[in-house]
Amino acid sequence: MLAAVLFLTGCMPGGEPGSFEKIGETGFGEFEVPPTFAPRTVVLVGLGDSLTQGVGDERKREGYVGRLAVRMEEWEGVKGVEIQNLAKRGRRSDQLEEQLSDPRVRETISEADILTLTIGGNDLMKVVKKDLFNLDAKAFEGKLEPFMDRLSTTLFQVRRSNPDAVLIILGLYNPLTVVTDEESEFDGILSEWNAVLEDAAVADGRACFVPVDDLFVSNRDLVYHTDFFHPNSKGYSRMTDRIIESLSRCGLNRLSGGELEF
Repeated sequence: MLAAVLFLTGCMPGGEPGSFEKIGETGFGEFEVPPTFAPRTVVLVGLGDSLTQGVGDERKREGYVGRLAVRMEEWEGVKGVEIQNLAKRGRRSDQLEEQLSDPRVRETISEADILTLTIGGNDLMKVVKKDLFNLDAKAFEGKLEPFMDRLSTTLFQVRRSNPDAVLIILGLYNPLTVVTDEESEFDGILSEWNAVLEDAAVADGRACFVPVDDLFVSNRDLVYHTDFFHPNSKGYSRMTDRIIESLSRCGLNRLSGGELEF
């Protein structure tokens, strides 16, 4: 025992008996356990219209939401994924704004780790269907600003319910390219609306904009459902791939506050 004491004394900095004050300088520093160390079940909440609902998916895999959930199970920090899909076919931005007045909807949003949103397509299609055979830029005059206001209100309500969730905002595409490959005034309108969605994502700080318009130019790659409006299974798979690419670009770890990582 005495030999052990003498040995430890000789190993102390400066060789001074009982001198422990310098050990911390060369010892282990503080170790912080990363949030991804203990995997957990995360909640994925879908908001918006038919694209988030998964309409057109002939394989019945819940569109891009179901496919994203499968991919999420491979992420660090994720043990499983619970899906709460609140999207509905045909929903416009004014109807989404109204939906968020429901306390049950806000409660579901508050529990989300990841939120996805598709909105605006039905706002545009309402105009398109009315003036399909005489469609020009004038038909859309006065439509964008109200949409911007409703989108702003919607995101405010979402963030009031859940300030921390990663928000994925998907862009719009032009289904009219199925019947014509000529560039039209509608393409310019679509670009303006997509710019609004992207700006909203940037302003949010914890959101990521996902462009999808280039994925659905014509149907040469057979990405449309038989209604030539919604994506089919292949189309939704491509949307999911684009979501993953965009989250990588936006920085998933940063958006999630270190909670999630590929």
